[in-house]
Amino acid sequence: MEGFLDALGTVTVVMLVLIGLLSGWIAGMIAGRHKGLYMALGVGGALVLPFLLAALGVGLLAAGGVVAILIAALVGAVVVLVVAKVLFD
Repeated sequence: MEGFLDALGTVTVVMLVLIGLLSGWIAGMIAGRHKGLYMALGVGGALVLPFLLAALGVGLLAAGGVVAILIAALVGAVVVLVVAKVLFD
């Protein structure tokens, strides 16, 4: 995983966190509550899915570059937020 983090670089990791925060903020605004929880879960989802895909050897991330990683982060954040919405609301 350290190799994956090194390959991503600091800027990409910051962008993943920002995608998660934005996704969580939007989900919190829609739900009207649990804003902090949704933001934290959004960040978690945005960070976990790209790492999980890389660990599973999905070559799409390498082929698609930063754009594919950011899309995977958005999908991860949305999936985690949908599950959280079902569980907490």
